[in-house]
Amino acid sequence: MITTLIAIGNSRGIRIPKPLLSESGLEGEVELQVTKGEIKIVAAPLRKKSVSSSLVMSEGVLGADWNRPEEDEAWESLQ
Repeated sequence: MITTLIAIGNSRGIRIPKPLLSESGLEGEVELQVTKGEIKIVAAPLRKKSVSSSLVMSEGVLGADWNRPEEDEAWESLQ
């Protein structure tokens, strides 16, 4: 299939027809691999998402910590 590079902002891109995407099985993140005269689009390797446990807080924890009378008093003094 022959297609044309199109302008997308300051970049260039192509439209990939739905039948080709369906046949490829690609979904979500992809990786671009470049060699001279060629760009390959392949499935991105699965990455382990690591989030520090100290950065993850549930709404319940935040709500219990923030819903205190001294918090309300502090905000009232700023208004």
